[in-house]
Amino acid sequence: MTRPLVLTLGEPAGIGPELTLKAWLGREASGLPPFAVAAGREQLEKVARKLGLAVPFSKVEPEDAQAAFATSLPVLAGSPEIDVEPGKPSPATASVTIGSIDRAVELVRQGRASAVVTNPIAKSVLYQAGFRHPGHTEYLAALSARFWGGAEPRAVMMLWSETLAVVPVTIHVPLRSVPELLTTELIVDTARITDRDMRERFGLAKPRLALSGLNPHAGEGGALGTEDDAVVRPAVEILQAEGVDAVGPLPADTMFHARARANYDVALCMYHDQALIPIKALAFDEGVNVTLGLPFIRTSPDHGTAFDIAGQGVARPDSLIAALKLAGRLTETTES
Repeated sequence: MTRPLVLTLGEPAGIGPELTLKAWLGREASGLPPFAVAAGREQLEKVARKLGLAVPFSKVEPEDAQAAFATSLPVLAGSPEIDVEPGKPSPATASVTIGSIDRAVELVRQGRASAVVTNPIAKSVLYQAGFRHPGHTEYLAALSARFWGGAEPRAVMMLWSETLAVVPVTIHVPLRSVPELLTTELIVDTARITDRDMRERFGLAKPRLALSGLNPHAGEGGALGTEDDAVVRPAVEILQAEGVDAVGPLPADTMFHARARANYDVALCMYHDQALIPIKALAFDEGVNVTLGLPFIRTSPDHGTAFDIAGQGVARPDSLIAALKLAGRLTETTES
């Protein structure tokens, strides 16, 4: 028996339900691994009717998902039903959204599912209902401690595509705060987690990490800022001494053309936009959010809930399909 992936509900008023339906319809052409949805059947049926998508459903236990997947979209039995209009989010749905994530992670912990793929959530909606975590990634780290025990692991966000993989060392913080938050220890810790997961989950014998500088031209020898020589370069030296294949600090403006990308497997960038702008420019529809550092595999589409187009039938499932395929690939690598 092959354990299925579990796809979470995400924000039910966003494009997640539509993407889920379209991904299943394209399962054969895309070569998708079997997955089950931790969501109520009625909401998915409602969206299918609205969009005119002919999707049959079956309520299953995880163990039965693979057999059902070829002919119907498996939804997990016992998932609570919900009724919400596309594009009209409500805090009343927050408990079901969070419950879907909880169940998916618990099924992996129980060995009944192989990996978690998450549809996008709307943090603003969850905050209105009292959600206390900064975002999806932090909540998954908290669930890791709940289900596996011990301290919360440090989760690292990687945006991955066949074209480019990037890791931002600092993430959702104001740009003016980055120099204060950026430390040698933070860079080294982020790189260690990246190196380990690229070995263990992506199957790379010796991952090549390229670290960007913080300032233009990587500081230009101190003329454009001292952080590159004082903070980034010592991190690279520590990593190299540990046997990590790391280079840098490199000028960010010359790291992302095709010839440069051929020299590394992952680019570690010092702040959010330095990492996300190039991957979204090069692979906007195929990018996948992969959380490194967790005791389980988690991937997600690299986009949000898109309330403005929810229910219109125009959302593209490319990123969700890529997330599902990557989760299947990482599962095979980890279990082989």
